[in-house]
Amino acid sequence: MKIAKDTVVTVHYTLSDAQGNLIEEGQEPMVYLHGGYDNTLPKIEQALEGKETGFETMIQVEPEDAFGEYDPGLIKIEPRNRLPEPVEVGMQFEGAPEGEEEAETVIFTVTDIAEDKVVLDGNHPLAGMALRFKLNVANVRAATAQEIEHGHVHGEHGHDDDYEGDEGDHYRSRPIH
Repeated sequence: MKIAKDTVVTVHYTLSDAQGNLIEEGQEPMVYLHGGYDNTLPKIEQALEGKETGFETMIQVEPEDAFGEYDPGLIKIEPRNRLPEPVEVGMQFEGAPEGEEEAETVIFTVTDIAEDKVVLDGNHPLAGMALRFKLNVANVRAATAQEIEHGHVHGEHGHDDDYEGDEGDHYRSRPIH
């Protein structure tokens, strides 16, 4: 079966930066609903359109087509006493960018702590980076009517609408930009 709109694609991937430094080697395959459902990057969908199981490729995705350019305006320095204790590097908080109370919320990551100040970065960790994806199509199948209606994959490595917990791989197929 060829990859086309409304197919479920299972892809093994390796993610590196433009210099070839390994960022992530997917322990689990990426499983997504193909066809503009925002379940993966559009450039990945373009590279896989019309391909079949066994297809392998390496693509480079520039920042504007991945996680955007790095925005220094998304850096906040906050008094430590405004955050819950204990605060640690790597913790994440949801909030609005400076001066944009009506804006969409952003996930801020604690990147540094110095005495009574905490540095929060609202950029995606891969923002500003050109990324190389090594892709290997492991499986292609027709999506179910329910998957198409919901806009994401159900079942193994996908979203289970009856799932009520927080653990496990219950929502692999999700927008990433």
